[in-house]
Amino acid sequence: MWLRNALAILGFCIVVQSSPALAQIGLADPKRGLELSTRVCSGCHIVSSASATTANADVPTFSAIARRPETTAERLAGRIIVPHPPMPNVQLTIGEMRDIIAYILSLRPER
Repeated sequence: MWLRNALAILGFCIVVQSSPALAQIGLADPKRGLELSTRVCSGCHIVSSASATTANADVPTFSAIARRPETTAERLAGRIIVPHPPMPNVQLTIGEMRDIIAYILSLRPER
């Protein structure tokens, strides 16, 4: 299991390194990320202010995740690629992952 996860992370890193366009969050679509997050992630996370509740009070909202100082696109990708229990192993394309990450990062308050 850990080997599969390590290979997934390695594969993601190789793709990002080999294609600078994929690494640019600016090319992602936060609106598509919201739509996808609503379908895939809203069973556990509050993905937007329009969401009413979460299935588990211990699960952070996307807004709370975005406000964490340590949150980066790379860390978010790592958490999606190698999900932590009880997060399900959701199979996303790189484009879908990029869109969800762009949406989460768009929730950061202006500094």
